[in-house]
Amino acid sequence: MPEYSVIGKRIPRVDALSKATGRTLYSGDTSLPHMLYGKTLCSPHAHALIRHLETSKARNLKGVKAVITAADIPDKKWSDESRVPFLAKEKTVFAGQPVAVVAAINLSVAEEALTLIEVDYEKLPPVLDVLEAMEPDSPLVYPDKVTGLRIGKKISKGTAPSNISWHVEYGRGNVEAGFKAADVVLENTYYTQRAYQGYLEPRAAVARVDPDGKVTVWTDNQGLFQVRELCAEFLDIPLSHVKVMPIEVGGAFGGKQYQPLSPLCALLARKTGYPVKMVMTRQEDFTTSYPGPASIITIKMGVTRDGLITAAAYTMILDIGAFHREVIDCLGSSNTGLSLYRIPDLDIKLYNVVTNRAPTGSYRAPNGPDAAFAVESQMDLLARAVQMDPLELRLRNAVSEGDFATDGTQFPRIGFKETLLKMKQYAAHSIPEGNNRGRGIACGLWYPGGGAFGATINVIADGSIVLIVGVCDLSGTRTMMAQIVAEEFGISPDKVTFVTGDTDTAPHCNQASGSRITRQMSTAVYRACRDAKEQLAQQAASQLGVKPVDLIFVNGQVQAAGVPEKSVSLTALIRIALGRSGKGPVVGRGSIGSNQRGPIFAVQMADVEVDKETGKVKILLFAAAQDVGFAINPTLIEGQIQGAVAQGIGRALMENYVFQNGIIQNPNFLDYRMPTAVDLPFMDVLLVEVKSDIEPFGVRGVGEPPMIPTLAAVANAIHSATGVRLKELPMSPETVFKTIRLNK
Repeated sequence: MPEYSVIGKRIPRVDALSKATGRTLYSGDTSLPHMLYGKTLCSPHAHALIRHLETSKARNLKGVKAVITAADIPDKKWSDESRVPFLAKEKTVFAGQPVAVVAAINLSVAEEALTLIEVDYEKLPPVLDVLEAMEPDSPLVYPDKVTGLRIGKKISKGTAPSNISWHVEYGRGNVEAGFKAADVVLENTYYTQRAYQGYLEPRAAVARVDPDGKVTVWTDNQGLFQVRELCAEFLDIPLSHVKVMPIEVGGAFGGKQYQPLSPLCALLARKTGYPVKMVMTRQEDFTTSYPGPASIITIKMGVTRDGLITAAAYTMILDIGAFHREVIDCLGSSNTGLSLYRIPDLDIKLYNVVTNRAPTGSYRAPNGPDAAFAVESQMDLLARAVQMDPLELRLRNAVSEGDFATDGTQFPRIGFKETLLKMKQYAAHSIPEGNNRGRGIACGLWYPGGGAFGATINVIADGSIVLIVGVCDLSGTRTMMAQIVAEEFGISPDKVTFVTGDTDTAPHCNQASGSRITRQMSTAVYRACRDAKEQLAQQAASQLGVKPVDLIFVNGQVQAAGVPEKSVSLTALIRIALGRSGKGPVVGRGSIGSNQRGPIFAVQMADVEVDKETGKVKILLFAAAQDVGFAINPTLIEGQIQGAVAQGIGRALMENYVFQNGIIQNPNFLDYRMPTAVDLPFMDVLLVEVKSDIEPFGVRGVGEPPMIPTLAAVANAIHSATGVRLKELPMSPETVFKTIRLNK
């Protein structure tokens, strides 16, 4: 790889001090003059008709400025199935569904107003079990909804109403012949639970409507421009009439793609003429947020005695909750779960199923950890069945450049085998010794998203650079983009100012999701730098008497390559450009709109000790190897990987929604158990750098892949330590204890 002076270095986060000292402001910190406070009334029932809704008492309460129900909102024909009505109209389909919102002069009045809203509910039979929901005679969440079908590449619709939102089938080869060719065939069913994203910042929004009708919104989100589009569509106004302000985001992990407050907040502001602020309590967030879905995965795999996989049949059922979701949710998980290995014969069936539980959404590598929990647990069992080292079995079947994923796409340059070998080398240095100790290996694959991103570079009078983008910083984006700019212009990173503009001033950027921001933004920023540098090089070339292509940018100077004495400072160049005879400001622009796929592979190893008397699992050591393409900032990348592993350990050992009659019973951080520092081990991060085909630097995404193998790595380690296979999450002490006892 080329030698760089700034990128590839361990530079501290540019926002570290402000966040560590508490000076960073979030959406809940936003305050405007004469601001009202909004609160939401939610349904207490999982499934019920709204027979009557009376708001007059609430409207007449002193200090109440507005009460809004579904009757105040025009019916919408949403262009995207994942966009849902924001207030229940004729019936509620989950406990916690918003029914009405109020705006009042303070929170106390707003909360009192909620108690004065009278709702006459007629309870309906709730649809709570996902398998029962699939039965033809099951009660229907939506009597008018039919199943979307995708058989192969053909898309159609079912003929009768059903709770199955999507049914997908695809594959290749002949699985029955493949199983006959195998020496060992194993079939198992695995269960995962809903998982809360666990961001520290509660959901919040502030909206203001100016006299000219312009709506301004401050809200926690993963995409400024997506919030603008949603609010404009909801309010039925042009995009140009909505401005979304950049605001810090206190964690998201996919959960803040969903916007429960900003459209309603904007509607209240328009109705009252005052700014309105809405902040959720943690209980409200748990109850109404979109967690990752639960799944049931049945997988059958065959392998020969020499360790070659012959066939796989895979069925995934996702309990997506009360609202329909896109078909991509189930498609992506199956592709990431099985595409790591060369499997000649495949049969895949996928189901998105609606129930009367709270709707689900994206959580870091959506559904990927679920798929890997099943596939990688099965791989471990197959390795034991043919008496082969689990890592060796994966190496023997690992895909490489030119192989095909389950969806038929061909792999470009990838580093899966290199990552496996890195872990093999690491694992050779230690063996978990002692009673009730074991080691687990698991792998993961993620396809990062693409999308449209833009960047603008302003070179200012003192030779420093202002970088303007329209994307939220959720993972150190500011720091890494500043490193790229500093590298390109040959300046110190402290001479680069990163600005996240609002939707009126910043170039368009897609939302921060899918492990795509650094990968996509690095290209847009690089192109903006090149644009600005070409303008500066034209000016410098005429002064130095050389060709523009012969100039390099180094140490704040533009100089002739190999002739350091022929140089001119950036400061001098920009001042000339801004002078009377200059060509004007130097502004560089760059953009990318491609959807190139840069697959990312991760391999993880967990060493655990299991107390068989209590079932408690202690993680002794955890190692995570990942092909990152090129590490622009190794420290930030290691932090992303460690954070993802921590969340994966939580899902593996403790996290679980508890429902009774469709109502969540543990909507807080005390009862919904998440890992703390005392639960987590030291984590070794092993960075592998096999550059992707995507220029300019060959970077791959980072944030989501390291959560995918974690669940299975822990499960495989528990199996190694105890000899029992756990097939359901979470693997809590109670579950481990009972499973050990049952298998004695």
